Amino acid sequence: MAIDAELLLDRRSLRRKLSVWRAVGIGALIVAAGAVGWRAAGGRGFSAATPQIARISIDGFIAGSEKTRELMKRVGDSSAVSGVVVSINSPGGTTTGSEELFRNLRALAEKKPIVAFVDGTAASGAYITAIAADHIVARETSLVGSIGVLFQYPDVSGLLDKVGVKVDEVKSSPLKAEPSGFHPTPPEARAALQAIVGDTYGWFKDLVAERRKMNPDQIKVVADGRVFSGRQSVPLGLIDETGSERQAVAWLEREKGIPKNLPVRDWKPRSDSRFGLFSAAAVGAGLLGYDDLAARLRQAGTETASLTQGGLLAVWRP
Repeated sequence: MAIDAELLLDRRSLRRKLSVWRAVGIGALIVAAGAVGWRAAGGRGFSAATPQIARISIDGFIAGSEKTRELMKRVGDSSAVSGVVVSINSPGGTTTGSEELFRNLRALAEKKPIVAFVDGTAASGAYITAIAADHIVARETSLVGSIGVLFQYPDVSGLLDKVGVKVDEVKSSPLKAEPSGFHPTPPEARAALQAIVGDTYGWFKDLVAERRKMNPDQIKVVADGRVFSGRQSVPLGLIDETGSERQAVAWLEREKGIPKNLPVRDWKPRSDSRFGLFSAAAVGAGLLGYDDLAARLRQAGTETASLTQGGLLAVWRP
């Protein structure tokens, strides 16, 4: 009889332990689901309702992105955001992607005051991003400029000759599918490409002149493709002042009447619904706690996809 009573007590104790572990497991699932939802919402959570300055980071290769456009709209529509710091560390990207980012930032500037902070590099297409702001602050050792346009393509015709491979083609006209890596570029094709590059380069220079209020002589000095340090960029008119992000925020407070000591919060694009090799690797790295690696993998996926589309580049490649 005593044995039955002890067995009954053991069973009750086991049930209580199982109940506790079930509750812990359900709680963990709720927390995990909340974390996933928080990250899908851009990692903002309840802080989105707090008066703040939004930080939008432009890193790595710049390409057209619907997610970025949607991010700009969310920031612009938020009643909690008083101003925006665009933190830039990028060598540029495609000309169309850079143009799109510029247009999106100018649309945002109609709703919120924007200041750009160069935290490393703002070259080529990334400088197009910087001039979308109404004020530019850069670190003294940052790299700024590289105003120019690039069109690159391989010529593997010499290699094909060595291995005995010949590529035939039937074209509707001489300039169709030019340039081709299968043969040297004919003069007329090169001239057509140079005209496109020259036209886009002119657009780039006109944009800089308009946004930075430069005359033709000033543009001629800075638009030869070089990068300049932050210290050099102030007298050249490429940026307004050197300093840290604190100086960028101080400009918003001083010139745009934003309340002092507001927190600066990161706003990020929502997660991409596409799930490829780079996306899978990024998720795995994130789960292991390697957030920096995850960000680099996502950026690599974006750059790879952009390069396969072709087109002109506004990018600095030392």
